Amino acid sequence: MKVSVIIPVYNEEKVISECLDSLSKQTYKDMEIIVVDDGSTDKSLEVLSEFKITHPSLGGKNLKLKISRQNHKGPGEARNLGAKHATGKILVFVDGDMTFDKKFIEMLTRPIRQGKSVGTFSKDELVSNKENIWSKCWNINKGLPLGRMHSKNYPDKQKVFRAILIDEFEKANGFSPIGYIDDYTVSERLGKLAMVAPGAIFYHRNPESLMEVFKQARWIGKSEYKRRKLRNEQIMRLVSLIRYSLPLTLILSCIRVLQHRLPEYFLFKIVYDFAIEVSLLKSFFGEQKYK
Repeated sequence: MKVSVIIPVYNEEKVISECLDSLSKQTYKDMEIIVVDDGSTDKSLEVLSEFKITHPSLGGKNLKLKISRQNHKGPGEARNLGAKHATGKILVFVDGDMTFDKKFIEMLTRPIRQGKSVGTFSKDELVSNKENIWSKCWNINKGLPLGRMHSKNYPDKQKVFRAILIDEFEKANGFSPIGYIDDYTVSERLGKLAMVAPGAIFYHRNPESLMEVFKQARWIGKSEYKRRKLRNEQIMRLVSLIRYSLPLTLILSCIRVLQHRLPEYFLFKIVYDFAIEVSLLKSFFGEQKYK
């Protein structure tokens, strides 16, 4: 069963080659890779074009690389565009800052190929830069173990599909481009959850500098208020603004610093929450939802 791996890319010239290289070494060979450049302003597109020339078969005669480009619209729209060019029966959605164990695709898609599920995700998501101080702060802020992106008691079903049958994806009409949490929308439209795929190991990179923390938090903050289960959108924004206000930031950061004996977290928390607040304030004035 052919697999189409779709990767949205926005200004990821430093990491995309490593991502593609790890995909080229997969044990599962019947697949294609579709990279959608989301209007990058760095050299991402040049890196992709060079990679395609230097890796014409990507380690297997059935493994091809396709490159598409769109104006900057965000990852949801980029994934939708990639799906339109897909020829596989299973879609796999990954990011450009990820790398993968050689059996990742094989294990991720196994429950789907066996007819046990319409879509899957993996709890075996590890942090590739866990020794970096700001990466540590990122996981502490999310209440996660320092080396993993999921808690030990994380459920075996969730809303975010890492792999899904293309027929099911098309039933949902793809992702709704609502910002950071647009990857929830396929599940919500289908009324179905992704099933865990054991043994699908992959690695994600956390922000490694305060500037990266600020940029990523700005992105998260653009739809942070949508996490609030309130009917009125303006009230949701106000509740979120209070949640990330400076007094609460100072209180929470002091508690975490004492808990983890990591003084750098104090600065991290101020930068992170300030970025969220900026995005929330700008959301009142219609700031676009993508990065």
